[in-house]
Amino acid sequence: MSKKVAVIMGSDSDFPVVSPAIKRLKNFGIPVEVRVMSAHRTPDAAAEFSKNAKAEGFGVIIAAAGKAAHLGGVLAAHTTLPVIGIPVKSSTLDGLDALLATVQMPAGIPVATVAIDGADNAAILAAQMLALADENLAAQLQQMKVDMEKGVAAKNEALQAKVAEL
Repeated sequence: MSKKVAVIMGSDSDFPVVSPAIKRLKNFGIPVEVRVMSAHRTPDAAAEFSKNAKAEGFGVIIAAAGKAAHLGGVLAAHTTLPVIGIPVKSSTLDGLDALLATVQMPAGIPVATVAIDGADNAAILAAQMLALADENLAAQLQQMKVDMEKGVAAKNEALQAKVAEL
């Protein structure tokens, strides 16, 4: 069985953004736990969770936060597990503030960062990390790539048919 993935949101308002990650992880058969923790409002709880995450069976932590977006960094500061940050788009700077806060980490505290609101890629990256020690998961990821390739080929065929009709 794969290690668990934690999906941590800075606010419950981030749930629509992280939902694709939760769905993707579940589709891979990866156990996932979802929680709300704030780097600023509950810093002790975030630090405590992160310190104990490995012992609790987690293999990767996904952190979604907007605006100042310090959640990924706070979690990464307290664990050796990989942390993947999802910068969440906000109403003020369209997520650029969260992107910069998530990606611009100091040396020694990396947070792998996906696109603004890029939850699906966060889940795939988490699965790829876990697949290093899980051949079944690696096979599922390989099949996903094959399916994507077939999907693009089918779209190209459909497009060629439309072009031929012009």
